Amino acid sequence: MRSLLIVYHSQSGACARLARACCSAAAGVKGLEVRVSRAWDAGSADLLAAHGLLLVAAENSGSLSGGVKDFLDRTFYPVGEAGRVLPYGLLISAGNDGRGAREQARRILSGYPLTAALEPVICRGEVTAAHCRQAEELGEAFATGLEMGIF
Repeated sequence: MRSLLIVYHSQSGACARLARACCSAAAGVKGLEVRVSRAWDAGSADLLAAHGLLLVAAENSGSLSGGVKDFLDRTFYPVGEAGRVLPYGLLISAGNDGRGAREQARRILSGYPLTAALEPVICRGEVTAAHCRQAEELGEAFATGLEMGIF
């Protein structure tokens, strides 16, 4: 069975809410195991056990949240040494416009053994029902692509 790891960092609760929305939609895809973890609690073993990664990160001061950067720092060498390339998706909860966090994530991930499966989704401002629907759509699309072997 293929598996999807959703990793999030949330100080205000916004990214936790978006990660739950991604998870609820992804969990509806049959034949796929979905696991959600806070960035502080996830590690390279979790990532190496997954077939795909969905990152849910906040934009803090125009940059990618520290918790997600820490997760990527801690897992970079163990995942790279394993020689696996995993597909990933990115969802950003942005207080500003989110472009700085998106570009920083792209720079970090370009040197990481991950490949972008879908375009990043940026949810600007306070989390709304529309943002949760965007997160659900991303979660379902990513999970479906993983399950079908597209990614």
